[in-house]
Amino acid sequence: MKVGTGLAQGRQPLPELAAQAVRQALDQAGLDIATGVLLFLSEDFAQDPQPALRAAATAASTTQVSGCSAPGIFTQDEWVLDGSAAAALVLGDGAAIAMARDQKDGVLLTLTAPNAFNASWMESPGIRFGGVAGDATGQGQFSLWGNGKVLTGHCDLALEGAAGVVDVAHPFKPVGVSQRIDQASGHDLFVLSNQSASRQSAWSSLTGALDGQAVNYEAGIPCHRVMLMLAEDEAGLLRGKCQLIPIVGADAVAQSVTLAKEAVPGHWCAWGISDRDAAQQHLAAKIASLDTRLRNEPTFGLMFSCLARGPHFYDGVDHDLALLKRYYPGMPVIGFYGNGEIAPVNGRNALWQHSVVLGLFTAES
Repeated sequence: MKVGTGLAQGRQPLPELAAQAVRQALDQAGLDIATGVLLFLSEDFAQDPQPALRAAATAASTTQVSGCSAPGIFTQDEWVLDGSAAAALVLGDGAAIAMARDQKDGVLLTLTAPNAFNASWMESPGIRFGGVAGDATGQGQFSLWGNGKVLTGHCDLALEGAAGVVDVAHPFKPVGVSQRIDQASGHDLFVLSNQSASRQSAWSSLTGALDGQAVNYEAGIPCHRVMLMLAEDEAGLLRGKCQLIPIVGADAVAQSVTLAKEAVPGHWCAWGISDRDAAQQHLAAKIASLDTRLRNEPTFGLMFSCLARGPHFYDGVDHDLALLKRYYPGMPVIGFYGNGEIAPVNGRNALWQHSVVLGLFTAES
């Protein structure tokens, strides 16, 4: 299997940027012709990406060009958040990228538009990982493509000739104690209890957990920094096998917390707050775990990061990408900063926020 990446940016015509990125990737891989191209383009391509797709297909001598637009894109060598840019990964010599057709087993690279995400296809057979296309607001122009043509909705892609493992790393550290949900109604969380059977309101639990965390919750709960870490049982919560549930709001009068997902009495939870050190530690643990699950040294990586992470999270440096490069210097990597990340948890595909989804791949044995 041969793999290479390329990234082109500047003021050239947009189609030329796509072709240039593909040519760079072919040179790095030592290929004249690609059997598959993964192409990520900056959001200014979104209104009319077809000329760029044709240019990429011509440069690679294949119509198997898939990808999407995004607020930011990157390879192992550099990242771009502002300005016109194109990033390409090419495959050859026994590996390819193709639209998945009724595939029930294996890992599927999934790309979706913000308005196309739904539970039905997420719960259909297949291990899905990937990200949500869009612009920086999640509301503007976006596009995605497969087989060299613009698509609507979402697409599932098979990485043929490659075997891989995927996981997700979030930036949240638990604060406070693990608690059981005692009373909840719909999306509203009312009463929690801990192992000693001490009960308290959801509001008291949240504000108590945030004390000492340099958070001025009296000015309003910082919902962009705090989430509920939710698991079916306490053991799963302690192992980190949990979902991250966004907090919509909190009511001091009703002593309740409103979540973006229904709360289920009997489940266990902890409050989590975003933290740079926790983000790096969690990602390092996931990379090490993925490494032990692969039979061979990974040949390439696919990485999907929340727009709220990367350089925005680390004051102008993408420490997540740098960490991956320390583990695997020189390994081809491609990805984008998006408006949501897709990866399985406890055997079920899920949408994540503020997280990094990583897939490592090697030649199929």
